[in-house]
Parts: sequence; C-alpha cells; structure tokens
Amino acid sequence: MSAYTRLTPTAQGIVLMIAAIFLFSTMDATAKMLMSRYAPMQVVWARYAGMMLVVGLVLAPRLGPILRTRRVGLQLLRSAFLFAATWSFFTAISRMDIAAATAVMQVHPVLLTLGAALLLREPLGPRRILGIGAALAGALIVIRPGTEVFTLTALLPLLGGVFYASYALTTRFLGRDEPILTSFVYTAIIGTLVASLLTLPVWQWPTPADAAIFLALGATGALGQFLLIRSLTIAEAGAVAPFGYAGVVFATGWGLLAFGEVPDPWTLVGALVIIGAGVYVWHRETRARAAIAA
Repeated sequence: MSAYTRLTPTAQGIVLMIAAIFLFSTMDATAKMLMSRYAPMQVVWARYAGMMLVVGLVLAPRLGPILRTRRVGLQLLRSAFLFAATWSFFTAISRMDIAAATAVMQVHPVLLTLGAALLLREPLGPRRILGIGAALAGALIVIRPGTEVFTLTALLPLLGGVFYASYALTTRFLGRDEPILTSFVYTAIIGTLVASLLTLPVWQWPTPADAAIFLALGATGALGQFLLIRSLTIAEAGAVAPFGYAGVVFATGWGLLAFGEVPDPWTLVGALVIIGAGVYVWHRETRARAAIAA
C-alpha cells in the first residue's frame, strides 16, 4: 500500500488539489513562453484542446447521457465566462509578470462570495464585506493605478478574476440540478469550437519543437483539470479550496526560474493581502455552513 492510499480522503483531496494547481501554473508558464512567438488566442486554443483530450479519452463512452441538459442557455453563458477569463489571463501574462497576474487573478474567490450574496441571496455579513474589500485593496496594491508601473494590461487579470467568479457562480447555480461532468463537457466543446474559429485569422503553423510544446501545454492543462475534478470528488470543496492559493507561490517560482522575473515588494504585499483576505472569507463561509448544518 502506497503512502498516498493510506491518507484520509480529505488529505488525498488536498494532495490532488496542490498537484492540479502546480500543473496549471506549469501550463501558464508554458503559455507565456509560447506567446512570445504566437498569438494569445492560438495558445488559448491549445488549452481548450487539452480539455477536449480529457473528454475524448475519459468520457467518450458516456458522452450521450452527459450531454443531456435542461439549461442550454446557462451552459453557454458559463462556458463564455470561462473562455473570457482564460483569454484575459493568458493575454495578461503575455505582457506582464506571471506572479503579479496570478496574484490579481486570485481575487475571484471573494468576488464569488459577493456575487453569491447579490444573485443567489446567500448571507453577506460585515466581516465578509471586510474580506472582499481587503482582497480588492490587495489587487490595487499589485497593479497600482496612477503610478508609472500601471498599464491597462494590468487590469486584464482583474477582469479575468471577475469573469472566473462569474463562471464559478454559474457553476454553483447549475450544480443544484445538473452533474458537474455535464458542465465540464459543455465547457470543453464550446470553448474548443469558439477558440478554433477565433484562431483561424491569427494561426501560425508551429515548428516541430513548438508543436510538441503546444501538445505538452494541452496535456498539462488536461491532467490538471482531471486532478482538480478528482480532488473535488473525494474531498469537500471547503477543505481543499484554500490550497488553490499555492498557485501564487508556483507562479512566483516559474517567473523567477523561467523568465527572470523578481516580484517587487509591493507585488508581494498585495499578494499576501489577497491570499489573507481569501482565506479569511473561506473561514467565515466554512463556519457559516457548519452552523447551518448544526
């Protein structure tokens, strides 16, 4: 029996979540490298092609039943949100430090809390409002509007966070009466179709070496997606969610090793504020759910 199988389901979920986040950060670093030679949309296409790889290899035998949905419109909207978030983030890291972009993107969990309160009527007390405000303040510390380091590009990861929170909010709403695999398959199919159409005007035939890198990017993203789904299947989302912030650490490491990007002190401070606010809001939500269950 391996050390992994001796772990509790929650511990296994945490291990899988950290592994998934590492793979996603590796995918982001690979995307940044490719976008020095190819259009961001072509790299977005490779990301979605990886998701289709998961669908083809793992879910093909069950595709018919999985595709049945009573909410086609919401599935389209959800897929559009994730596509916009992916494009915003990939375009951002093509033009700015990967650690800074990743840190700002991490505002999405607290924006999800705000959206759930406004649209799904979930409770929003003063402490959660404080956490949301702190996360947004952390994002402003990183992008620093009004200073010489600020560009409109710096707003892209924040926009990506808004889109990703909208995607997560739609996913939460759909999760009430539709399986998560149905949403995953629709996201993969719709994203791949749209990315393929938008990539045609900017398509460049990659060199053999770059074609292998494109394939590695798609496979890395696909494996990360599979591990993420597996993590959320065997462990409660509330137990593994905080470990998603490991992405900031991994992105900082990739930025330093692969691109020579050294985060400045303000980026580090802003990232810590965002992570602290996100963990605090997660803690409040966990306690609230426990109180409701009791």
